[in-house]
Amino acid sequence: MSIYVDTSFLVSLYLTDQHSPESRRRIISAPSIWFTPLHNAEWTHALGQHVFRGQLSLSESQRMHARMEDHQRTGRWILLPMPEDAFDVCAELARRYGPKLGVRTLDSLHVACALELKADRFWTFDERQAKLAKAEGLKTT
Repeated sequence: MSIYVDTSFLVSLYLTDQHSPESRRRIISAPSIWFTPLHNAEWTHALGQHVFRGQLSLSESQRMHARMEDHQRTGRWILLPMPEDAFDVCAELARRYGPKLGVRTLDSLHVACALELKADRFWTFDERQAKLAKAEGLKTT
């Protein structure tokens, strides 16, 4: 089983929010999960936003980065490059689904990556991404 997670899922794994119990339940039985440069960029921005809003201290953010790096080294996350055609697929998804689902660029880009990487499942807590992933045949639970 190949699983692609978006950043909402990733953040819920490492920081505590309303989705954390579900993300942690799912990850227990999951094999290693893909981690692309898109994940890295969004993960870094998400932590920075939490610090900016006062929800996380700078030292806590640094610990989260270190924990992520440890999990990458131990194989929890499989580091992959961005799929070559991800941006073209992203644009096509925007043409087909943007007017119907209101998806944003990053929504489409995550789903495009999942499709290009041939994921079986797409785990997200973002409703628009979930609708788009389902429309493209990905399982979201």
